[in-house]
Amino acid sequence: MEYSVILRGYRYSVYNRIARVVLHEKGVAYKTEEIDPFAANVPEGYLRRHPFGRVPVLSHGEFDVFETSSISQYVNAAFEGPKLMPAEAKAVARVTQVVSIVDSYGYRTMVRQVFAHRVFRPAIGEVADEAEVSAGIDASHTVLGALNNIAKEGRVLDGQSFTVADCHLAPVIAYFVQAREGAGALKAHKRLADWWATVSQRESLQTTEPGLPCN
Repeated sequence: MEYSVILRGYRYSVYNRIARVVLHEKGVAYKTEEIDPFAANVPEGYLRRHPFGRVPVLSHGEFDVFETSSISQYVNAAFEGPKLMPAEAKAVARVTQVVSIVDSYGYRTMVRQVFAHRVFRPAIGEVADEAEVSAGIDASHTVLGALNNIAKEGRVLDGQSFTVADCHLAPVIAYFVQAREGAGALKAHKRLADWWATVSQRESLQTTEPGLPCN
């Protein structure tokens, strides 16, 4: 089968998974190409598509787009399927706000500090830095509190509608709660915890679960 859509990325990248969730929610058939951005020599062909050498890149025919938020918006606009952006102005603002909160404040604390040190590094035989885990958990409460307030407002992250905000946040929370400290921190934010209990059961999250590398 020939695919017009190719997602080039790293299996364990949370941003790669975000793009995959969006593609699954829209019902887009695609194939993947594995790119390890941490490799000593990222392929020159990939760097022509993404000059910063990060992941992922979505290719649709001859069109390439990088930056996950741009990929999400492109897939939502370019393909048939459920609309992942609301029409109402305040809800649109909340979707883009959730994406920005995740990118600016949530990713480093919840993924790079908590998940990477508590879960991923031990899985590949490396030692966790407990100070990083502790700092990530401390910082995560502000992030979770802000997202919990948005969930309480009810325009997005309501567990019923499913938007780009859900696509962007869910893979981050999925990693975060694999750490016992992350799961405990989420419980303190009830509306967000309720949202996660519902969203975590979606087929797009189940299908795109990357697992962990073997040591």
